Amino acid sequence: MSLVIVGSVAYDGLQTPAGKVDRALGGAATYIALSSSYFVPSSIVAVVGDDFDQQDYDFLASRNIGLEGLQRVPGKTFFWAGVYSDDMNDRTTLTTELNVFADFDPQLPASYRSQPYLVLGNIQPALQRSVRAQMTAPRLAGGDTMNFWINDFRDELLDTLKGWDFLLINDSEARLLSGESNLKRAAQTIRALGPKILVIKRGEYGATLFHDGGFFSVPGYLLDSLKDPTGAGDCFAGGFIGYLASQGVSLDDAASAPAAELARAVVYGSVMGSFCCEAFSVDRFRTLTRDEIDARFAEFQKFTAF
Repeated sequence: MSLVIVGSVAYDGLQTPAGKVDRALGGAATYIALSSSYFVPSSIVAVVGDDFDQQDYDFLASRNIGLEGLQRVPGKTFFWAGVYSDDMNDRTTLTTELNVFADFDPQLPASYRSQPYLVLGNIQPALQRSVRAQMTAPRLAGGDTMNFWINDFRDELLDTLKGWDFLLINDSEARLLSGESNLKRAAQTIRALGPKILVIKRGEYGATLFHDGGFFSVPGYLLDSLKDPTGAGDCFAGGFIGYLASQGVSLDDAASAPAAELARAVVYGSVMGSFCCEAFSVDRFRTLTRDEIDARFAEFQKFTAF
């Protein structure tokens, strides 16, 4: 099974209590693909400028990530810079330079259109809908969104969500999208919009899955050292859908998305998000092994058993 990921490949400038980097590989598509590639072959659709470093291209390729859909055009690559608070629960954006990403109009290579799994990173809802329409018949398609699209492109977003099987958002986004302060009622409202599988991420407090079979919650993983939370949510998405893709899960019928598989996917998502935070940028994925991933999955099983 193969997974197509559409979103940003970018450079980030980061400052956290653990240190500072001026220009590091980032972007939603980058993090999702690096995470999902441990579970299933993954391919990126994104755009970068002619300043994109060859060593970063080579690193992505070394992770068995398909780059046929990575366009290189004249100009500068999307750049974001921010500073995190002392507890790293909040961050202040210093600069956002869209550069070549401002004109991103994702067109899937012909070989991608028949792939069974699709993840749509945080881009304009109309573009997400356009990409979904280019796919032949995916088993699972969905992605995430953010407050900006919910507030300023609400009608466009609602049209887009009608065609999604899953949605991954944080708790504040869930409340904003649904108009409900109670997360259980918020989930009911959101699932009625289209996505039958909903994961509400709650940062260090874990994540909750809602689906036809009920709901499932998992706590966050307690790290000895938290260096950089950038990309943790995208790595969660990569682990979540990557695992489901590796198991061939679909929503063609009620039995094809069993509660146990969905729960495992949430745990693998949490595992991948936790590893992301252990180093700056994508550096943890330069050494991370599948054995380490499965060992941490086993830890989750142990500390949530009772």
